[in-house]
Amino acid sequence: MSVYLLFALTVLPLVCTPGPDMLFIFSQVMAKGVKAGFMATLGVCMGYMVHSVLVALGIAAILVSFPMLFETIRWLGIAYLLYLAFSLFRAVFNSKSLHVPKASAGSPIAKGFLTSLLNPKGMLIYFAILPQFMRNAENTVTQGLILSSIFIGLCLVVYSGLSIVIAKITANAQLDAQKQKWVDAGSGGLLMLAASWLIAN
Repeated sequence: MSVYLLFALTVLPLVCTPGPDMLFIFSQVMAKGVKAGFMATLGVCMGYMVHSVLVALGIAAILVSFPMLFETIRWLGIAYLLYLAFSLFRAVFNSKSLHVPKASAGSPIAKGFLTSLLNPKGMLIYFAILPQFMRNAENTVTQGLILSSIFIGLCLVVYSGLSIVIAKITANAQLDAQKQKWVDAGSGGLLMLAASWLIAN
């Protein structure tokens, strides 16, 4: 079996396991629709591209060597998710009319980027799993980037597909002001769950 196919089969269950990235994307689909889900997915994948470059350069080893730095990044990620959640909860209590933030159509990309970039668990997954599929006889940087591309590609396919499914499930619900508040509350709850997942792990 090709080492790259074996790697894909190994990380696919990790991609499909609910975590902060998936919960964040779900919250965006619920609040703004499938397009926001695609954009959030793109942002998450861009964050993982940064992780892959850092791992290829060996910077992940620095994070492992300095636990305080790792913890700082981890809590920054938690704080960012909590900030997004409380922003949605604030909209639930303050907004008296239907509020669908179409003007900030590009924001899911930036939010998704920060969500995955500030998630050190993703980097440690790279650091722990990728070396197992590398061969010393070949260029390790090239191998690392190829394996990272496979992982990011799987994230893109899985998260985009899930965005379509969630959007179809919620498509028939006509949003009025009251329902929008429920959507904002549900989205905020998902982000709170993602933050709790990071705290617990």
